[in-house]
Amino acid sequence: AGALWKLSVNDDNEVAIADAGGIGPLVELARSGTSIAKENAAGALGNLACNADNKVALAAAGGIGPLVELARSGTSVAKENAAGALWKLSVNDDNEVAIADAGGIGPL
Repeated sequence: AGALWKLSVNDDNEVAIADAGGIGPLVELARSGTSIAKENAAGALGNLACNADNKVALAAAGGIGPLVELARSGTSVAKENAAGALWKLSVNDDNEVAIADAGGIGPL
């Protein structure tokens, strides 16, 4: 997840990571990885969420719930990374509603 976080800073890599099926495994790491894996996954998902198509794909992969949970109860780094990812995801109207429905207003 740490390598994908670093690679996802590049716009072309955002698309390549998503096209290679990287969003689902990152969501799973954000949900049930080690503390470090959760931090890195949230950072990578935040970078991937800069892309409009990835915003939709990340929500479809079930990523909003784990990010809300990390924003609520993760490490300080995970909280920061998850909050940044949720902020980027919230630019999409459907995601904005999904974040609120998942209880994301309070932790943010």
